[in-house]
Amino acid sequence: MSSPQRRVPLPNASYVAEVKRTCSALCESQKIQVSTTAIKRLLFSPSFVSSFKRVSGYHGLNFPLNFPSVLSEVNFLSVLSLLNFGSGYRVPLHHQTGRGAWDSIRALMFGLYLSSSTGNGNLLSAKGMQTISEQQIADLMSVNLYIEQPHNEIPGVSINTLGGPLYDLVKLIAATLQETGKILEDLGDPDLGTFVVRSLREADAAKHGADPNAGVDAILSKLVGAFPAFRDMAIIDNQPVYCFKKALFLIYAIIIRFGIRSTPPFPLPNTSQIPVFTDNVLPSMLVHLGVVDLSRSTAHGLHTIFPNAADKAQIDSLLQPLPKSHTSDSEKLSPTEGPALNLEQAYVLRAAALDACERIVHVARTLDPDSLQADQKWIQSITLPELDLWLWAVAKDRADYRTLERFTLRDTVFF
Repeated sequence: MSSPQRRVPLPNASYVAEVKRTCSALCESQKIQVSTTAIKRLLFSPSFVSSFKRVSGYHGLNFPLNFPSVLSEVNFLSVLSLLNFGSGYRVPLHHQTGRGAWDSIRALMFGLYLSSSTGNGNLLSAKGMQTISEQQIADLMSVNLYIEQPHNEIPGVSINTLGGPLYDLVKLIAATLQETGKILEDLGDPDLGTFVVRSLREADAAKHGADPNAGVDAILSKLVGAFPAFRDMAIIDNQPVYCFKKALFLIYAIIIRFGIRSTPPFPLPNTSQIPVFTDNVLPSMLVHLGVVDLSRSTAHGLHTIFPNAADKAQIDSLLQPLPKSHTSDSEKLSPTEGPALNLEQAYVLRAAALDACERIVHVARTLDPDSLQADQKWIQSITLPELDLWLWAVAKDRADYRTLERFTLRDTVFF
């Protein structure tokens, strides 16, 4: 494969269409299989049927905060989406705090918001983002940036020094906030929420024709064009691949929070065809559940990363209903480190998951209605965001799912 570090051109056509096209093309070129048989096995499995409606409604975007204005909430959601990464640090985060990456970022956001409400400066503003320190971030996340290392000259003596994986994560967070704050200030925007609301209004004004993706395309182009932390894309085998996970998540987060209002405070785009927000959870789960088949993949080493994933007995077990022994204690299990991938391997898997979800929804929509029982007809109406949320949330919902390995990639701000 070619290096994903090469300069990647922005899409020259519909951003949504290019996300779907490039991910599908990469999946095909790397010989990753997603069969209709495997999709139907999932759709009609006791696990999917019994949990989908319950689990797919969990999105983690309800906050016990009293926002003083709509713009304040939009800004909170926007910065949360900007920082929605760190999955590769899940295990060390659990060891130190008992929380995974998403909950750690949520805790950080609570801290940033509450600190900004005390009159000590708005850390969620463009100016405040530029001033935040690594130690402030560590304190708000309740992580220790120091590790013990042997003294170079005194045998048997250890000293505390800055370092370790969580120090690396905090540096990524600080750099992302500082860079984004500087760009916002250069643009004349007081915060990221202002940029997003303006983009929503401009996207609505720019809509034309019957293209359902026009609004999402316009917002994506503004977010990705302005901020490097949203440019989730790479060159693989001399071809671009686009995922834009965080930018897509931000757009859908706005829909979740404001789409339920009878009169939204600003125009909302049509997200009926929005791609899934592909990270490390979705592809790992789809491999374990037997939908994404890596056994014939030509991508270097991918066919061996989950050695038990093709085991029919394991797949059958995972597709059974939630075990009766399931308790809330499953939430307390400490995760184990999954296979560590390089950047191009991660993009291949993430592209495969995005394409697989497109195919799952397509298969569901084209099921023969006459072949469905009355209590199965709802399967035909599942949406891509619902499927995304189900895969993401069900991974935490069962003790046996929580023990499934997820691939890891560190030193990235994209997932």
